[in-house]
Amino acid sequence: MSELVPETFRSAVAGRAAEGDGAGGPGEDGDRWLRRLPRLVAELLEQWQLEPDGPSRHGVCALVVPVRQGGAEAVLKVIWPHDEARHEHLALRAWDGDGAVRLLAADPARWGLLLERLDAERDLHTRPLDEACAVAGGLLAHLDRPALPQLPRLSDWARNLVAHLPSGPEGIPRRFVEQARSLATDLAQEPAIDARLVHTDLHYANVLAAGRTPWLAIDPKPMAADPGFAVAPLLWNRWAEVVASHDARRHLRRRLSLVCEHAGLDEDRTRAWTLVREVAQARWAAHCGDHAGLTTAVTVIKAMAD
Repeated sequence: MSELVPETFRSAVAGRAAEGDGAGGPGEDGDRWLRRLPRLVAELLEQWQLEPDGPSRHGVCALVVPVRQGGAEAVLKVIWPHDEARHEHLALRAWDGDGAVRLLAADPARWGLLLERLDAERDLHTRPLDEACAVAGGLLAHLDRPALPQLPRLSDWARNLVAHLPSGPEGIPRRFVEQARSLATDLAQEPAIDARLVHTDLHYANVLAAGRTPWLAIDPKPMAADPGFAVAPLLWNRWAEVVASHDARRHLRRRLSLVCEHAGLDEDRTRAWTLVREVAQARWAAHCGDHAGLTTAVTVIKAMAD
């Protein structure tokens, strides 16, 4: 089954350090997992009686193989074991196809998912920005559910950020770091912070066209969280349009306002969570030497700050 694993995907995963205690046990890094991947694919194809039905696709963490099960179209998704995707199958099962891609079967031990097939050629990058923000906001509202007990909690994330955020990471103005620390401390103490099931990676490429409904969300990276935490990726993606606007603050505030309107979110609270999340993004970008990512994050932070 090695022919189903593109070289571009091998290059993306090769050399990664192990994360958590994935399907191969503690210490399984990207190289070891890639050596097992053709066998994993073969086992899942046999288990679910699937036939490959076209060229594979991939992102940075998962291989997606179009398949047929009998006469029905589907896709087989095999995920490189990492913490953010650990509970993807639980979130998809909770949504049961309502606003998100439908889960047909799951093998958590192999990090394998059988999903309905969507139109991978059409995502929200193909739509005008205002429409895309409205669709994404509507999906955030549609996906709102009580949190699942197995999910990582936003309160823990916020407390960990406060504990490990130095007073002034290089490249981030200190006043924004202190504002983020204060906001995260206050927000982490609110009783409902972990109350909802939240898709924390909802952006324009993670919404695909579907046959049974116009648009469905994929790749949720689920968390027990405040829904306002979910909006930031819709600001840092489609960045060329921010640059072309010549008024980043106004453009980004408009995006946030449109998403909040259609998601039913409080705009001030969402702006606070976005600032906190972007400071975390900026810290990570500075640590990795990602100068473009740092500039993007700081631009969003400035747009969200009063």
